This record gives sequence, C-alpha cells and structure tokens, in this order.
Amino acid sequence: MDFTLQVWRQDSPDKEGRFEVYRATNISSDMSFIEMLDSLNIELEQKGDTPVSYECDCLEGICGTCSLMINGRAHGPGACTTTCQLHMRSFQDGETIVIEPFRAKSFPVIKDLIVNRSAFDRIIQAGGFVTVRTGSAPDGNAIPISKIDADLAMDAAQCIGCGACVASCKNSSAMLFTAAKVSHLSYIPQGQPERMERAKKMIEQMDEEGFGACTNQAECEAVCPKGISIKFIARMNRDFIRSSF
Repeated sequence: MDFTLQVWRQDSPDKEGRFEVYRATNISSDMSFIEMLDSLNIELEQKGDTPVSYECDCLEGICGTCSLMINGRAHGPGACTTTCQLHMRSFQDGETIVIEPFRAKSFPVIKDLIVNRSAFDRIIQAGGFVTVRTGSAPDGNAIPISKIDADLAMDAAQCIGCGACVASCKNSSAMLFTAAKVSHLSYIPQGQPERMERAKKMIEQMDEEGFGACTNQAECEAVCPKGISIKFIARMNRDFIRSSF
C-alpha cells in the first residue's frame, strides 16, 4: 500500500508550523499507524532529513502517549482505538492522510506531533487521590462494594489521559477527562470523605489551565479510545454543586 502523508512539522514551540508532504510506500496493511511512521522516519534518516517527532510508549492502547489527529479525527477512523492500535488496513491504498498534533491552547506543541499535556497532571494533583493511609493491600472482601458501583468505578478508571476528548471538543474542554478521574474515586468507599472537595478542586484547576466549558455535544465520548460515557460529567457536576453548600 502507498500513501501520501501531509504531516505537521514545527521545530519548536515558538516557531511557526507548516504541513510537509511525504510519500509512504510499500506499507503492509497489517502495520500499525505508528509502525508506518517508523517506516517513514527510517526513509527520512537515510536521505539525511530530520525525522518526524511523535510520542509512543506501550503500543498496547494503555498509556495514551501516541495521540494524533488523523484526517481531522483524534486517533483516526477507528472506534474505541488508540493511534498505536490503528492499522493501515483502515485506509484505502493511495489515500492522502493528514496527520496533526492535538489542537488546544492548553496542549502547546513541543515539536512536530508532540504536545505538552502536563495540564492533565496538574488536574490530578489537585485532587485525584485519597489521603487515608492505605498500608498493605487489604483483603479483596474486607470492604464490601456492590458490583454495580465496582463496575462503574472501573469504567471511569479506564481513562488513559490521552487528551482525545480535549482535541475533539470545539471548546477544548477537559470535562470528560476530569469527570473520569473524579468519578472512579467517588464510587468507592475510600473516596467518599473528600468526594465533594475533590470535584471542586479538580474543576477549579481545570479552569485555571484554560480548558473550555462543556456544551454536551458528546464529541469527547465519540472519540474516547476507552468509550467513557459523558454520564460521568453529570455525576461530577452534581458533586461540584453540592460542594458549594
């Protein structure tokens, strides 16, 4: 398979970016998108050109670092799929593929396709923890938790912090990410003592980082590689309102 790639190149945060066109040839349909980029970089290095900078780590859809905008969609055309799990058979032979970094004021470009997502870290630091002493691992049956609550907590905890929700939102809102981090603790007993304060602190930090507001259009849920529901946003908003009383 052969592709025409329009890749965003930006030397540094303070430099102006631009699209550059490359050809990716002899690409196997079984290659992942990251492997295709690796193949492109090998060719660029052999020609003496600067390879394209991008992030990847686990290559298993767990870490979220491989986040890219592909043909205008976060992580590309696959549903519930990260960039590293997207295979080239998802595209047509000869297709033109536009590859960009995530576009958001709170995610400034570092170089080429790499953005700074440390704003997410600061949101978690604001309240995404419990202050009770955990000690050694407790027995699994020591604290009874209903299966419904346990399942919902795990659904929220699946968030990998990739930022696809922010990149797909017209307001660059981080509500889905923040709601997932708030909600997975609000469903378990260990997270109850600080539940309301946690929602308040994390939302305030989110606003301070410059993320926009949610308009309930669900673009975030549509592109989330873990399929996290916007219902968690409603739950977080209820906790935030309660924290005001």
